[in-house]
Amino acid sequence: MPTLEICVDDAEGLHSAAMTGLARIELCSALDLGGLTPGYGLVQQARSCAVPVFAMIRPRPGNFCFTAREEAQMLADIALMRDSGLAGVVLGAAHPDHTLDLRMLERLSAACWPMRRQLHRVVDLAPDPFAALDAAIALGFERVLSSGQASDAVKGAARLKAMHDYAEERIEIMAGSGVRPGNVVALMRETGVRAVHASCRKQIAMQDERLVHFGFAASNAVTSAAEINQLLVAMASMQRG
Repeated sequence: MPTLEICVDDAEGLHSAAMTGLARIELCSALDLGGLTPGYGLVQQARSCAVPVFAMIRPRPGNFCFTAREEAQMLADIALMRDSGLAGVVLGAAHPDHTLDLRMLERLSAACWPMRRQLHRVVDLAPDPFAALDAAIALGFERVLSSGQASDAVKGAARLKAMHDYAEERIEIMAGSGVRPGNVVALMRETGVRAVHASCRKQIAMQDERLVHFGFAASNAVTSAAEINQLLVAMASMQRG
């Protein structure tokens, strides 16, 4: 059965995404930067969400090579998510050559129990994504989010299929980046993946251009419940087919 995960980075987005039919919500801040660790207040709102919530653990934008201080920050954030009763976390760490930092991931993973874990798109930078999948399996991750090492999942469809076939159900491959109601069916059919990740954000008119002028607003996109529904309907049509 196809499953859908929606990423959100604010309270209104969390409310819009908390609907029947979703497999998970990925809770973040700063989606415009690829998603960072959400703040305490948003995490507390997510505690009452009927949909399982996985929190992003990423202390800053940029690369995934983290210092000892940043690791300590991530460990504290993991403790917050665990103590708040969230279902899981989304992790990733790498060396400068983009291979996974297995020792750091082992330490972070050990701190997560009993939460579930997903590996984020750090895998899309890995020189050997299949070796990265083997490592994720050995570390006990249940799912890997990937765009097939391309700028979006449609462009990376061939690699996503290869990763899906290589995984052989040992770990779930979830397609993300650029997934929309109009392309999700073709993407799943071409790749074989049965899990997709999307933001379903829609641009809205900025109410006050001074917010941009003074640097108070970087984006005017909001989570669209209507687009989430359209994505769910498209995926359900594939299941019936």
